[in-house]
Amino acid sequence: QVQLVESGGGLVQAGESLRLSCTASGSIFSIAVMGWYRQASGNQRELVAHVIDNDNPTYADSVKGRFTISRDNAKNAVYLQMNSLKPEDTAVYYCNADGVRHWRNSPSSRYWGQGTQVTVSS
Repeated sequence: QVQLVESGGGLVQAGESLRLSCTASGSIFSIAVMGWYRQASGNQRELVAHVIDNDNPTYADSVKGRFTISRDNAKNAVYLQMNSLKPEDTAVYYCNADGVRHWRNSPSSRYWGQGTQVTVSS
């Protein structure tokens, strides 16, 4: 089993910044993809950004130029630096680990964190 623990959410004003952190622990051999999703009240969960191994990251159009995702494979950690926050960024942010293998060539699994609230006031 794998646990994802997030931190860094909070309440900020528009234009300010936050940094989210997520660390995966447990039985981990490798993780193919780490990323962040968000879900605003009444909306579906959507991809914010993800990074596959050490390839170029992928961002949602709505956050390009403002958010930066980074990954530390040695720590099984992923970070999301969020700058120039807007009220429409308000949501619960979820860490995601996909393609998790518990040993070499094991079946892969997907895991989610518990979510951290980000609220941006205008």
